[in-house]
Amino acid sequence: MNCLLLDDEKPALDLLEDNVRQIPFLNVVACCRKPLEVLEILKKEQVDLIFMDIQMPGLNGLELIRSMEHPPMVILVTAYGEHALDGFELDVVDYLIKPVPFHRFLKAVQKAQALYQSKRLQNRVVLDENDHFFVNANYALVKVKLQEITFIEGMKDYVKINNVEGKPVTTRMGLKVVEERLNPVHFMRVHRSYIVALNKIESIQKSQLTIAGVEIPIGEAYRQQLQNYIAQKNF
Repeated sequence: MNCLLLDDEKPALDLLEDNVRQIPFLNVVACCRKPLEVLEILKKEQVDLIFMDIQMPGLNGLELIRSMEHPPMVILVTAYGEHALDGFELDVVDYLIKPVPFHRFLKAVQKAQALYQSKRLQNRVVLDENDHFFVNANYALVKVKLQEITFIEGMKDYVKINNVEGKPVTTRMGLKVVEERLNPVHFMRVHRSYIVALNKIESIQKSQLTIAGVEIPIGEAYRQQLQNYIAQKNF
């Protein structure tokens, strides 16, 4: 999740940033000391979660939330407990009182992650095996049939979609975005850089698999999921 941090006191902001950076699924977009900076960043960046103080010069945290038409999720981190009711009336994820123990901070973050994943699942449209989609490639919209995909390789800000015809399509897109649209019954992430079509796998070894003659590494974090699939298909 992309997150933004707001606190007018630098020591508190530094401590908050240190806590956030210990959470693997959080990505810090910006650290701000002025509320109006937040509004400017939200115009430019995709922000899923804001950690913010309440008492700040000028615009306070609650006023800042009220000024947003569609605010991201918010976790309030403050030294004052008297605004808790106001915070929850604004539908904040959690209300943390400074100094915040890390286990309490982690609980709030996990609550935000659960809400984030729930919203994504509600909005997710999974493509059927016989379906297709279009991507921008070579200054045109190129049709990609799911049945013809062999594997998809992530390359920083691009993905290369390999197919049975041996004519890969490269498009500017994140591998995670593609993964969320593919049906996990037919496609599986086997490495941080690879998604494979399960029915196109030709052979599997301990640390790699082969599709269309290409050897694809199996990441340690994805090994158990692949082994579970193999066990279901094994005689």
